[in-house]
Amino acid sequence: MAVGKNKGLGKGKKGGRKKQVDPFQKKEWYKLVAPSMFQQKDCGRTLITKTQGTKIASEGLKGRVFELSLADLQKNEALAHRKIKLCIEDVQGYNCLLNFHGMDMTRDKLCSLIRKKQSIVEANVDVRTTDGYVVRMFCIAFTKQQNLQIKNTCYAKSAQIRSIRAKMVATMTELGTKGDLKSLVKELISDHIGDQIVKQASSIFPIKDCFIRKVKVLKKPKFDVTELMEWHQADEKTADTGKPVEADAEAPPAEEGLAGSGGRL
Repeated sequence: MAVGKNKGLGKGKKGGRKKQVDPFQKKEWYKLVAPSMFQQKDCGRTLITKTQGTKIASEGLKGRVFELSLADLQKNEALAHRKIKLCIEDVQGYNCLLNFHGMDMTRDKLCSLIRKKQSIVEANVDVRTTDGYVVRMFCIAFTKQQNLQIKNTCYAKSAQIRSIRAKMVATMTELGTKGDLKSLVKELISDHIGDQIVKQASSIFPIKDCFIRKVKVLKKPKFDVTELMEWHQADEKTADTGKPVEADAEAPPAEEGLAGSGGRL
């Protein structure tokens, strides 16, 4: 090859190699704030790319759904079988205000309940709360042996299962329609609904391990900041107002004939 004919051999690529920048330098952390009904308000952190041009960070955060353990939110390990879904509704500064989005049960808890020689009763219903949320609730229960039963199995007849399912639907509908979503979530956290269904169904067939297995929020009303702030304001009953100051028993009695402060003798 003639010298000097191929001029591009000695040169490198135009522009050279770009410097690799750490992607985490372009991101920032936001704090997750749970509603006031939970004991643990500060429930985590989330990442988002910083605002660049028309791509606003706070808009990218809205709508994110987080799945948290109820044991962490309530600081009670007995509730570890419950999972709560919370959705980011609004961003204020570096705080993300969360709202209820759903509830579920862990797989290991569900599998521990299913056994042989018994019937499973399941029901689901869509309810509309007073504040406009449409919620779908799923209930599960299992038949149990009667007292002093000798027979090894405890299968329920199809007619009995239908009657128990009707009781479940009626109880869940009454619970969902009588109040707003906030009161419904409080009832779901307390987990007393299963005991009510067990009592009502005992006349049809004895059941056990009745739980609201799953809750889905299907429709939400138009976003309102004031309603969201109600979720994040502490209840007046739970507010710590301190103890009343008691009068000191050893204090000397006030002298008679003396006026109060600012008065004349």
